[in-house]
Amino acid sequence: MLCSQLPYKNHTVLAISVYQLKEQPAQIEKMESDTKAGPVRVLVTGGSGMLGKAVEHVVMNEGLKREGEEWIFLSSKDADLRDLGQTKAVFEKHRPTHVIHLAAKVGGIYEHMRDNLLFLSDNLRINDNVLQTAHDTGVTKVVSCLSSCIFPDKITYPIDETMIHNGLPHDSNFGYSHAKRLIDIQNRGYFEQYGRRYTSVIPTNVFGPHDNFNKDKAHVMSALIGKTYKAKMEGTPVTVCGTGAARRLFTLSWDVGRLIVWVLREYDEIQPIILSVGEEDEISIKDAVEMIAEALDFKGEIKYDTSFSDGQLRKTTSIAKLRRYHPDFTFTPVKEGIKMTCDWFVANYNSARI
Repeated sequence: MLCSQLPYKNHTVLAISVYQLKEQPAQIEKMESDTKAGPVRVLVTGGSGMLGKAVEHVVMNEGLKREGEEWIFLSSKDADLRDLGQTKAVFEKHRPTHVIHLAAKVGGIYEHMRDNLLFLSDNLRINDNVLQTAHDTGVTKVVSCLSSCIFPDKITYPIDETMIHNGLPHDSNFGYSHAKRLIDIQNRGYFEQYGRRYTSVIPTNVFGPHDNFNKDKAHVMSALIGKTYKAKMEGTPVTVCGTGAARRLFTLSWDVGRLIVWVLREYDEIQPIILSVGEEDEISIKDAVEMIAEALDFKGEIKYDTSFSDGQLRKTTSIAKLRRYHPDFTFTPVKEGIKMTCDWFVANYNSARI
């Protein structure tokens, strides 16, 4: 691999020229036979978070759990995955055959801007510990979760899976973005050197039940839901950071959960796959705010504080690859997903993360 150093404002990043890996049929056949042989124990890191709860819901409540499977959902109370010793201990305890790796240090855009270095270092440790321990303990397959923020800031649209390393990510969350990008590099390394079938998924702007709804720590959709409900309860205006012009592809967590289980069982590439609604469903932050206000029956004033950055104005992604593999999958319409999430938030307000 060719490595060079590029300037990134006041710091330096590593730019890595990656190449396309050709899948080897013999290794694909080996993975399929390994998957079918013996008991299957699936360990889900980040099991108490929004996506972990979504995977748990679809596996346990929608009939996706197969006979003979054991599913273990870890939270940070079970192990601090930044610590290699604790990571090894929890793998030794549960002895997984498969891993869905969702654990990460995450936050809202302004939290990332304040603390990029910590997001980089914590996530590098988590990801390296999980993948190294999975390899050392003979885990058959790992599906790790990336993020749409990993894509270059300066890029042509729509974005697809081949563009991850084609430039620098947006400056607002460079730490988190680079840590997530390196999972793809690690997956390629484990495949090239050891034949490991470790892969990753790239969901876009996920929202849904069990998310963090704190205005400073949440993803944009959930932060807006939390702020709007609070404004309704207090009889005050709701203030939206930025102009509302930024556009996003919002995807319901339960849909992503269903697709992650499909990836674990059916998707054999090492290279990532984007899990998202289609380009035709892209909406502005302003559109999302209006849908939230309707779902929560908020009648108050909506203000836009233009002193705050909008972040990346677009992150439009292509789901051509997903459609090629899974043409029949139907996503929940965003308005319906917002209503469902708002209803869950109101019903669980006292226990929700706010």
